[in-house]
Amino acid sequence: MFEKATRFKLRFRTEKGILNVEDLWDLSLNSLNFLAKGINKQLKDLAEEDFLGTESVEDTKLKLSFDIVLHILKTKKEEAENEKNAVKRKAEKEKILDIISKKQDSSLESMSVEDLQKKLNEL
Repeated sequence: MFEKATRFKLRFRTEKGILNVEDLWDLSLNSLNFLAKGINKQLKDLAEEDFLGTESVEDTKLKLSFDIVLHILKTKKEEAENEKNAVKRKAEKEKILDIISKKQDSSLESMSVEDLQKKLNEL
């Protein structure tokens, strides 16, 4: 897919100007979504006008453009969700470690002086 895009020298008209394939990775999810909607609308318009079922090079480029934008959009969305989940897991892990530390402290506090002295000598 990306090889074809580079061979066709695909360019995308966006609110930031004309971009090539690798520049799409810098767009926000909203910008990619807007771009995908625009290309999808063009694809639907082409489908309605062509009664012979022939596909031109421009049709092929448009479908390829849509597939690329959709792929980048889905990948970036998945990465954002993974990052969000990683932040949640890290916060949960820190909370659990904090509770473990408090429980260890409370178990030490409940030990007798002799036991504490013994433990200290072992260290």
